[in-house]
Amino acid sequence: MSAHAAPTTRVALTDLAAKKAAREPIVMITAYDHPSAQIVEAAGVDVVLVGDSAAMTVLGYDSTVPVTVDEMIMLTRAVRRGLSRPLLVGDLPFGSYEASDELVIATAQRFVKEAGCDLVKIERGGTSVDRARALVHAGIPVVGHVGLTPQSVAALGGYRAQGRTAEAALALRDEALALQAAGCSLLVIEAVPSEVAEMIVAALEIPVIGIGAGASVDGQVLVFHDLLGIYDGPAAKFVKRYADLRGAMVDGVAAYAHEVREGSYPAPEHEYRMPEDESSRLREALCSAR
Repeated sequence: MSAHAAPTTRVALTDLAAKKAAREPIVMITAYDHPSAQIVEAAGVDVVLVGDSAAMTVLGYDSTVPVTVDEMIMLTRAVRRGLSRPLLVGDLPFGSYEASDELVIATAQRFVKEAGCDLVKIERGGTSVDRARALVHAGIPVVGHVGLTPQSVAALGGYRAQGRTAEAALALRDEALALQAAGCSLLVIEAVPSEVAEMIVAALEIPVIGIGAGASVDGQVLVFHDLLGIYDGPAAKFVKRYADLRGAMVDGVAAYAHEVREGSYPAPEHEYRMPEDESSRLREALCSAR
């Protein structure tokens, strides 16, 4: 199979557990619309996360906090229409699940029923452990998220690595274990020292997906717009650019603008023409009307 030939069998949660057992890395990507969903489907990724990072990369907010449930569902539905094989994870936005078990279940049910999600993701430990447990009891698979959790970035002191002391590392491990005990199917761990990630992976039975967490995790996730060089904002240390599509996009639009202004676009090959007999009849009609 070539590097670009995508598998065709629909991914199940059991497949991810089997990959972990076989030490076969899981490929996860964050995408936000129908065209990008079609691209990642063709590339053969295992899991697609419609992350609340869409607030910044797609919707133009300055953080993830302002994005609404309705906005996230609109984006997630668009991604769902472009996918057939990967698992789809919907990110529950800030303020849509923290207050109570009833709220988190109602929000998650919208993501499942309206957007076609296979799983939903929530951030942090603490009360989120209770919310995760409630979701699992309601029959909704859950992805936990520890480490750098963007919805709590102000409380964490900004976008910086977490778990840099022994005490903080152990606290992250305890959060991860609590989320597993609550029934989470997957765990995302973001921006932590690699040795902390290794400790957490060794402690857990569920697959652990890393973003800025080193190579010892069970899989990796990056943002579509980051890895393809589309997003123009600051990139975290862990981001690797696999392409510079923004540069190519700017060049393409600039070339179009130049040709329009100099009159070389549209050229004759871009125009529609009437059949010659109809064109002649039109000219005759116009002459007769004078």
